[in-house]
Amino acid sequence: MNRLLVISPVKDEAQYIDRTIRSMIGQTHRPSLWIIVDDGSSDRTGEIAEAAAKDHPWIRVHRRTPGVARRVGPGVIEAFYDGLSLTELDDYDFICKLDGDLEFEPNYFADCLQRFAQNPRLGTLSGKVFIPERGALIPERNSDDFSMGCAKLYRRECFCEIGGFVREVMWDGIDCHRCRMLGWDAASDPNPRLNILHLRPMGSSHRNIYHGRMRWGRGQYFMGTAPLYMLGIAAYRLFDRPRILGGLCILAGYCEAGLRRRPRYDDPEFRRFLHCWQMQELRRRLFRVSAIPKPLATVNPVLSKHPATTNPVR
Repeated sequence: MNRLLVISPVKDEAQYIDRTIRSMIGQTHRPSLWIIVDDGSSDRTGEIAEAAAKDHPWIRVHRRTPGVARRVGPGVIEAFYDGLSLTELDDYDFICKLDGDLEFEPNYFADCLQRFAQNPRLGTLSGKVFIPERGALIPERNSDDFSMGCAKLYRRECFCEIGGFVREVMWDGIDCHRCRMLGWDAASDPNPRLNILHLRPMGSSHRNIYHGRMRWGRGQYFMGTAPLYMLGIAAYRLFDRPRILGGLCILAGYCEAGLRRRPRYDDPEFRRFLHCWQMQELRRRLFRVSAIPKPLATVNPVLSKHPATTNPVR
């Protein structure tokens, strides 16, 4: 039996977490243990989670000190590891870091575990992510070579071999590159059965989306992204919302970090591998223009019952 551990660092998610809880309770393959780490919420997030835990013994809530400001990047990973310290990782076959503002199909974990069974070198996996906006669902564009940061499912052996998550912004890029570096596969599966509804846009949970894009650029600098590849990222993200300004903010964050000589991920071997991979990707994508993603227009019978998603994931 595939024993699954899920850890969800959450903060001020009262608006969304009930929908994530319902998605988890409805899974055909439920986690052996789901630890919800309430990172000092000032709303009813902890109360909602504890109410669910009373009815479901496989849900455990861990509440951290209240009053701490939302801490994206390293703060999220600190909360994740605080939850992990409450159990023994070796007792599980798979581990998932899951956000508290998601919604997904009842078959999500069962189908993911089947993918792992089909590929013994698959180290990390997620579905594709969509954001509800103006009655449609906009895809969060991401390469098939990366699992999505909001829902990273890992084979335990791979998670341990790469050293887990780095406690810095861009932890969710470093982990996938380290997977490849050590011979594991990383993927986000485009199968519609694995689509994830992200109720809050990436990068918008702290201050505003422009600040989030700047942070993304600083994270790319920390990871060690080559300048030429960074220009490619900025150009590619010009098509994402907020269009034009979003891509420019990512580039500005990267340049600011370089000018300030901010710290970088200190692993020369990783940096060499990263640059080699990025240059190969640039050559592969040269002169290929990525189209602006079109919103989904189909309705999913499971997710359509929520009024916030007029055209939910299918």
